[in-house]
Amino acid sequence: MPETIYSTLDSIIYSLTIKIRRLNQNYMRTKSGLPKRKALKRKPIFQYGFKDNPSVKNQINYTLSKSDKIKDYVKVISFFSGCGGLDLGFLGGFTFLNKEYQSLPYKIVHAYDIDEKATETYGLNISNDVTTVDLSNLDMRLLPHANILIGGFPCQDFSSCGLKKGLKGSRGELYNVMKDYMNLHKPEIVVGENVPFLEKLENGKILRHIINELESVGYTFKVWHIYCPDFGLPQSRSRLFLIGVRSDILAFPQPPTPELFFQYVTIDRAIGDLVEIDDETIPNQSQYFVATKATKGAGQGDQKSKKGEIAYTVRANMKARVHFHYLLERRLTVRECARLQSFPDEFVFPHSASQNMLEIGNAVPPIIGHLIASQIDKFIQAYPEYFEQKTI
Repeated sequence: MPETIYSTLDSIIYSLTIKIRRLNQNYMRTKSGLPKRKALKRKPIFQYGFKDNPSVKNQINYTLSKSDKIKDYVKVISFFSGCGGLDLGFLGGFTFLNKEYQSLPYKIVHAYDIDEKATETYGLNISNDVTTVDLSNLDMRLLPHANILIGGFPCQDFSSCGLKKGLKGSRGELYNVMKDYMNLHKPEIVVGENVPFLEKLENGKILRHIINELESVGYTFKVWHIYCPDFGLPQSRSRLFLIGVRSDILAFPQPPTPELFFQYVTIDRAIGDLVEIDDETIPNQSQYFVATKATKGAGQGDQKSKKGEIAYTVRANMKARVHFHYLLERRLTVRECARLQSFPDEFVFPHSASQNMLEIGNAVPPIIGHLIASQIDKFIQAYPEYFEQKTI
């Protein structure tokens, strides 16, 4: 049978599978007295068809929806995209805890990640213009030009929860992938995300080394420190953003500042309405881990947030620390952890609980991505002369 027929059949089967899954989810939500799921506002129109390109895997055609056929979108390319938290933030057009995060004038021309399951999640929620590939083995000349390069280069070797290998770890030098793209394509702006612990490694020597390397190809970088609860995230999470601007641009974006007298979003406000969702057959809403009582001595490093307080940090490794519900004697569900990371409820995590937790814990919270993207948008609007080639 010709390859095109196989591709068409795969597309039909995939589409039917997703439709059946969503119908089942809506049925189970209605049965539980919950409202039906609403589609994400930025729902793209997909055309499935694999390209014959030996240098990449799962490269897929993408057709813009009518709402995206608008000129003056700033082109963004995404490295180490994971399931798409940072990318969703740049796109905007979603709701979290009844707050609207407006659409922003960005178009993600392509996204890349080495984790095939994460790119499946990305394709299901963001767009199918995503490729599963090891960026360190990819020829940068094959990649499209963009005005902005974004990416949370892998941080496991920099994390205080990891082995603290720093630059010596296998993932410690992946920032060089971003450097190579910058050197060849010269995007106007670069956004790199990582863990705050990076700043403490070897008394800051590693961070200074990374910045020097990135600046060596014609950029100026500044570090933005973001304490996420200051901007509406219901968990204790800090992130470090490396913001780079091409050296010929004689201006720089302003970092965000929290609102005066801002009231933190507590864990009970964030996930209190999910208490009654207890049907483990609902794959996207429940996926309980094996219920474990939250008692003293339950495990080293186990955490139980308190009602009226922000939650502990949601982590990618579910075995490292058990995060218990603030009220019930069980672990948090996948959907609850996704809520604490500010993923909208329409964002689907289709894999096993452990894989979903890995994707959620590794992601940049979408509302934090939106925060950074909004600051950059203000900068672009103030200095449009530097972005003359921004239209698509």
